[in-house]
Amino acid sequence: MRGHIGAVGAVVALVLVGTAGTAGCTAEPAGRSAAPARSEGAAGPAAGAPAPPRMPSAPDLPGWAHSPGFAADGSGFTLLARCVEDEAQPENSFCRQHVAVLDKGAARWELRRSPLPEVRGTHGVSAQITVLGPGRALIQEGSEEHPLRTWFTRDGGRSWTKGEGRPAGTVAAIPTGGALTLACAQPPGASVDDCARRQLLVISPEDGKFRALARGPQLGSHMRPADVAEPDGSWWASGVDPVSKRPAVAVSRDAGRSWATSVLPSPPTTNPWGVSVAVGPDAVYAAEMGELTGGEPVKNPMRALHRSLDGGRTWKRMWTTTSTDEPRTLLGLPVPGPGGRVTIHGEAGAYTSMDGGSTFRPAGARLGHVNRTPMGLLRQPGSGCEYGISADGVRWTQVRLACSAES
Repeated sequence: MRGHIGAVGAVVALVLVGTAGTAGCTAEPAGRSAAPARSEGAAGPAAGAPAPPRMPSAPDLPGWAHSPGFAADGSGFTLLARCVEDEAQPENSFCRQHVAVLDKGAARWELRRSPLPEVRGTHGVSAQITVLGPGRALIQEGSEEHPLRTWFTRDGGRSWTKGEGRPAGTVAAIPTGGALTLACAQPPGASVDDCARRQLLVISPEDGKFRALARGPQLGSHMRPADVAEPDGSWWASGVDPVSKRPAVAVSRDAGRSWATSVLPSPPTTNPWGVSVAVGPDAVYAAEMGELTGGEPVKNPMRALHRSLDGGRTWKRMWTTTSTDEPRTLLGLPVPGPGGRVTIHGEAGAYTSMDGGSTFRPAGARLGHVNRTPMGLLRQPGSGCEYGISADGVRWTQVRLACSAES
């Protein structure tokens, strides 16, 4: 479960787009040359393994890509920002924003009109796009002037409907294509980070509005949901068990109508950061995040890795982080594979275990933040323009988006 943009009193994820080497804002090309994607990982698929997703690259898209997302049918969206910097007079700097869309089965990405305004001065770019099914997406602006302003499309970005991220009623279940986010239920108006009681909101694929989920798990003020469902259709959230005060996870297998909570085999903690859950073909992995004692300071500390072989009913602590042994950090989600394979992408590189997380070996210096999309796992680069998409956690299709800013 990664960081979330809540709808009420939200702290919006800030995407600060670099500006070096940008040459003005004339009319930009629409990503004409869709370079073929490349594959990495295992040379041949295992019997019954899902094929890696097919995805065209678009290195000529203007500016920098951020918050890309994909629907189950392979269609997708990404936001783009092309910025011009005036070092002598920063207030003259500006960023022009775009939306690129990949229609189902299309051979290339297309630029479509963005409802986001041009950003002036030194404000930077603060926006996120959430894919809500084929051709459907919601943009949350999140600027200081308009922290709740949204735009929704149901036709692949050809038109946008303006809205705002305030809850509009209640729903009993999460619809197909919907996504979860957070709001602060108590005290009203507080930010999610300063909240005594958090509330799950469903982002509707029908109209892009936010509605409270009628029944959510009881996980205290540290509750954090996954954005989308796992491949088996389950929805997950993490937080703290109100009785034992230990880190806990909850799962719903009926689209959020009911939840089953299980406690992780960790001691109580006064400073929980949340748990990142990923469902693999033969196990569920839960990475417990939080401050580490001893060793080199890190930004994304992983305290422990837990594994469940019965769908999250019981857990075994597989890895306890030390002051020296890697992995000590996690960017996004654990990447589960078949046969006890799990990979951790951290600040020092990637590490793979073939025994369910008991031992790890280096798996390369590639850095990337991994999150779940309905189409598969998406690995986003810390810098650069090369993304990775995988259906099985082993074989990855590499996709290049908006690479001209690096030249």
